[in-house]
Amino acid sequence: MGNTFYFEFEPILMQWFQGVLGEKGALVLSQFSALGEEFIILLVMGFLYWCYDKKIGIYVATNALIGTTLNPMIKNVFLRRRPYMVHDGVKCFRPVDKSADIYDIAAQGYSFPSGHSTNSVVVYGSVAKFLRNKVLTILAFVLPLLVGISRVAVGVHYPTDVICGWLSGVLVVFFIPFIYEKAGEEKRPLLNLIVFAVSAVGFFYCRTTDYFTAMGLMGGFFLAIEFEKRFVNFEETRRPVEIVLRIVGGFAVYLVLNTLLKLPFSKYFLQSDTMGSFMVRFIRYMIVSFVMMGVYPVLFKVFEKSRLAQKI
Repeated sequence: MGNTFYFEFEPILMQWFQGVLGEKGALVLSQFSALGEEFIILLVMGFLYWCYDKKIGIYVATNALIGTTLNPMIKNVFLRRRPYMVHDGVKCFRPVDKSADIYDIAAQGYSFPSGHSTNSVVVYGSVAKFLRNKVLTILAFVLPLLVGISRVAVGVHYPTDVICGWLSGVLVVFFIPFIYEKAGEEKRPLLNLIVFAVSAVGFFYCRTTDYFTAMGLMGGFFLAIEFEKRFVNFEETRRPVEIVLRIVGGFAVYLVLNTLLKLPFSKYFLQSDTMGSFMVRFIRYMIVSFVMMGVYPVLFKVFEKSRLAQKI
């Protein structure tokens, strides 16, 4: 299943690179892949939105979720199989889904372009672009570079996957904010709806879990920011203890809710590549995203009232 296309130098370069690094070296370098993975991306978005500045949190999260959704939509057009699935000499040291078979395309996703490379450019590039800080700008170049190299080293992406992933990330960083700025803040809800509707085209042809996860996160987030603005309106914090509590609490909500929403379904069903399992994943992540970004911040106001009451 899937297509095979590559430049002749790519598998040769990958095998040489893995040979130079060895398995231990590749595994060490693979740790940089985490900088483009779901957990770290959510951590950055959670810190920005819940703690640092709600405005930049929405800015970065909007870019990140659009980039995360665009990537599998492109992948499911080109259907490029991962290098280790094609070349016996290329080893897979860090599969996308560690709980699934490494040759399960529905779980591991397609290869072109690199999602980790796209995500890292979008998130770190968006932060640097918004804050216009020299150190952050340097990191916005260095971190995606390390992420991209690590994806080649662990055998899950061709070099051209990474390069195109970087390019698609740059496109999102500069094009999406331009569209939102032109539309204006008052039209953001309508533009969010349009973005979601256009992205929903993928429901008709995407058959990998990454797309349905991304659509769920995007849909839940777009609903959450409107809900929060109307009914919650929490205040950010720079207090270290509160920052830690908000982030830890947010991920506790994520883990508990995600686990509870899986309970009604068998593991076999959840791991199957059926439209039913994909839709359950979409709905599950939409609920998780909405609760984390829209409902969970209610606790911030409760905590703040309690803190003020104790002072009085």
